[in-house]
Amino acid sequence: MKRVAGKPAVSAGAEADFRDPTFSEDVIHWQKRHGRHALPWQNTDDAYRIWLSEIMLQQTQVAAVIPYYERFLERFPDVRALAQASQDEVMAYWSGLGYYSRARNLHRCAQRVVQEYGGVFPAEPALLADLPGIGRSTAAAITAFANGTRAAILDGNVKRVFCRVFGVEGDPGTKPVEDMLWKRAEALLPQSGMQAYTQGLMDLGATVCVRGNPLCSACPLAARCVALATGRTRELPHRKPKKAVPEKHASMLVIVSGGDILLEQRPDSGIWGGLLSLPEMPSLHQVESRAEFEALAAEAATAYGRVSRVQALPAFTHVFTHFKLHVMPVRVDVSRPSTDAALPPGAAWHPVTSLANAALPAPVKKLLLALFGAPDLLSGL
Repeated sequence: MKRVAGKPAVSAGAEADFRDPTFSEDVIHWQKRHGRHALPWQNTDDAYRIWLSEIMLQQTQVAAVIPYYERFLERFPDVRALAQASQDEVMAYWSGLGYYSRARNLHRCAQRVVQEYGGVFPAEPALLADLPGIGRSTAAAITAFANGTRAAILDGNVKRVFCRVFGVEGDPGTKPVEDMLWKRAEALLPQSGMQAYTQGLMDLGATVCVRGNPLCSACPLAARCVALATGRTRELPHRKPKKAVPEKHASMLVIVSGGDILLEQRPDSGIWGGLLSLPEMPSLHQVESRAEFEALAAEAATAYGRVSRVQALPAFTHVFTHFKLHVMPVRVDVSRPSTDAALPPGAAWHPVTSLANAALPAPVKKLLLALFGAPDLLSGL
């Protein structure tokens, strides 16, 4: 029986029988008629391709993922190819997609699948969830698509659908509410048709029950939706108040010697973890004059060779999920000594001709390509 519009919301601590076979029937029927069917990772039971797409889609829009997914598969067509690659190469193919811990976990996961499972992804969600970068919901999605396994998903989009349809009170990011949502997700699983049901929930959250202005007129769950019946689609799900976005500053050195540029590998923790990037010095955003800025940069670069030229470059801002980074770059040309023994750990000279394929953060790569390969990009930073 369908939920009666306007029925009181279920609180996180309430005891309730969440079973309702008509819910999954409505989702499956809608997905087959109106859902997405032509994405590159659909219409396959290849667990490797499904896993790759699920990791890339974490916190990233479909349109942004597609070109990376296709290029990644060209270079790493199966889990063994990925496991045998170096982390630097994997990071280079991931560069620009963001959340770089995903790439490191992807590489480690591939190695474990080869070492522990002979290159075959386990079909049990619990075993999958034990691998790097795969949580409970992602494991359920992979096994549902690859094997038709009855396992519940609960990503951010699905939480939003459930919170609105069932009028769930409280922040879905808190443990009591999340635990209740997991119970509901498990109770609503269909006996069959898991691929269509799982994809249907994802499609509803991504294309219909969206943030801001949901397309309720196109939703197969509208007749049972508490948020719609009570005029609370903008209110649900409850969210923590937004905090002011912190702003950070960095001064980066573009140290050039002939046809080479000095790059440093960043630590795995922190922003751009594991990627190559430019050496940094204490932020000089409060320096009052360009001449003073260039003089300080030249002084910092003397450790790498005799300075012959200094040029401040246009500053740019890169927006992360939780903060803004304001970057002041400066180019310093040096004549480096015959030996590189004095270079700090993780630093090395790289040919500027290799920058297009290097594992660089997207804004740094754009800056360097503007300097050495496509000058018109400089105005877009």
